[in-house]
Amino acid sequence: MIVAMNPVRLDSETIRISEIFGPTIQGEGALIGKPTVFVRTGGCDYRCSWCDTLHAVDSAYRHDWAPMTPEAIMMQVEILSGGRPLTVSLSGGNPAIQPLGGLIDLGRESGYDFALETQGSIAKDWFSKLSVLTLSPKPPSSGMKTDWQALADCVSAAGKTTEIVMKVVVFDDGDYAFAREVANRHSDLPLFLQPGNHTPPPAEEENARIDMDGIMARMRWLIDKVADDKWFEATVLPQLHTLIWGNLRGV
Repeated sequence: MIVAMNPVRLDSETIRISEIFGPTIQGEGALIGKPTVFVRTGGCDYRCSWCDTLHAVDSAYRHDWAPMTPEAIMMQVEILSGGRPLTVSLSGGNPAIQPLGGLIDLGRESGYDFALETQGSIAKDWFSKLSVLTLSPKPPSSGMKTDWQALADCVSAAGKTTEIVMKVVVFDDGDYAFAREVANRHSDLPLFLQPGNHTPPPAEEENARIDMDGIMARMRWLIDKVADDKWFEATVLPQLHTLIWGNLRGV
């Protein structure tokens, strides 16, 4: 379900929202399968070649992003959850570019947990208020270059009160080597590997064609690669929502 949102006047607490939907399940990473409401923000400092959420990334679609207060966002979340606290996933785009500290404070007062996924390019002090921070540095196939110091700054910002995990999308051998480097640099953090979707949906399509056979072939290749290398510290998971719904948006 994608919730209609009324725009508000912009100020320092205003958050640009692409969509709010759920409850559904978290489809990937440490919280895979967990009931979740998604708050997807608009805007990103990256332009990954295989981005599957361009409608929340590309400024060409900013007219679809609604400026909302933390109170308005939590009202939508509470409507969707029936007033029963659950995990709220903050995603994007890159949600770290938005002022989300006030929203997290407000939601936690009512018993909601917050998880956030970001590429680790921008550190915020409110990372320490999250239950789970997923750092997903982008591998070479994305066309982006990782700032290792910025990634380390994100780890430091989360501190010891937030569960921190790493997640890397893998398309090929170069991405796999990148994932090994992430693991070497942050050996104390859990690492999740995920096969990439090489048929991401165009921003204007809400249920685009997907090459499921190709994705599953990459999944099998990745599992074999990890097993052959005896990389037993890594956890290989699919995008569960992709297996269930393909490229359908808002699930």
